[in-house]
Order: sequence, then C-alpha cells, then structure tokens
Amino acid sequence: MTTKYSDNAKIFKAFCDESRFNILESLQTGEKCACVLLENLHISQSTLSHHMKILVESGIVESRKEGKWTYYFICDSGVTTAKMILDKITKVHSTSKCEEIYKCK
Repeated sequence: MTTKYSDNAKIFKAFCDESRFNILESLQTGEKCACVLLENLHISQSTLSHHMKILVESGIVESRKEGKWTYYFICDSGVTTAKMILDKITKVHSTSKCEEIYKCK
C-alpha cells in the first residue's frame, strides 16, 4: 500500500544523488538512449539501471522501448507535480507555530 507521503518521498529521492542530477542535466536537451547516458557518466550499466528505476518511479522521467533500446526523457507532468508538492509543503501560513513560540517572521 502506498500513501501520498511515500509517493512524494519517491519524487524527492530522485533528486538526492549526484548521478541522478547529472542524468537529469543530460536529459534537458532531449530524449536519450541509455547507451548515450552511459557515455556521459562514469558508472556501470547496472548502476545506471538503478538510477533510472528511481527516476522513472518518481515520475520525473519516463521511458519508452524501441526494439532492444530504452529511451528516457523528462516528463513535464512529473516535474509539475514535484513543483506543486514542494510549493505546498514549504508554504508558510499566516500564523505558524514558529511565530507563536519564537516570534520569528
């Protein structure tokens, strides 16, 4: 059973690794085959597969198969969802506990 918190955690887990940031940066210029991603990274194929699994499960990246090749691309709706979640969880309400207790503003 997944909850909204576990789904949200998957999104932010995707951003918690240098290699995944490197992969996302590479995908900014468009769809890439796994073999092309490997050329730009200094990791094994199995490590790339692990990172891509996390990115795809997060919804930030999608994949498509063409023959024996897998192509990856940044998913606009996944990015929008991540932005909305971040905005929602970091929104400061008018009177927060912090303001009440510590008089911070």
